Amino acid sequence: MKIYAVPPRVDAVLFDMDSTLYTNERYAAFQRESLIRRFAERRGLPFEAALSEVEAYQSAWGRARGGAQISLGNTFRAFGISIKESAAWREELYEPSLFLAPDRRLKNALEALKGPQARGRALVVITNNPVLVAQKTLAALGAADCFSVILGLDSCMVSKPHEAPFLKAAELCGAETGSCLAVGDRYDLDIAVPLRLGMGGILVDGVEDIYRLPALKLPAGGRS
Repeated sequence: MKIYAVPPRVDAVLFDMDSTLYTNERYAAFQRESLIRRFAERRGLPFEAALSEVEAYQSAWGRARGGAQISLGNTFRAFGISIKESAAWREELYEPSLFLAPDRRLKNALEALKGPQARGRALVVITNNPVLVAQKTLAALGAADCFSVILGLDSCMVSKPHEAPFLKAAELCGAETGSCLAVGDRYDLDIAVPLRLGMGGILVDGVEDIYRLPALKLPAGGRS
């Protein structure tokens, strides 16, 4: 866990989902591979050829930007695949319950973060998966009732690190950007933009770090 900034009060915590609220390397690999296979089919290419195209593009993009990361959704856009189509692929291909199970430690941590002393703090998911996939993921984890807002790839029709979903999350929570805290596992996609917007940011290595968040005793929100 790396703490970049914590606001003087925290009215909303904006969580990334995949590899943040759960850690499952097999599911992470499945997500990437299945999307690239669909991309290969769409372009009439063998899987290995499509994989090489994607990896070459992402590597070149990162080298030109000092090692920054680009999302798979934004990578596909560079090859003419719209966000709408990419989101539809994910809805069709992903079934989180095949990989994930209820996580009581996660649920306890989230409940502590929004408990009575948090004074109305909202918990939000901002993911580059569609809302439907997010809902299924949170249900599989047994944590669906912990979140008041879910923003997905199909909410603003942009992929993180675009600022739109972060600003929309603050708006829907009725929170100022300066009282929001972003939590995620990828700096370039989950943390850099919130910091630029004046939000706080905490980079995590996976769900084990989420279990530890209540111990930080985040400053209570100011909402009623």
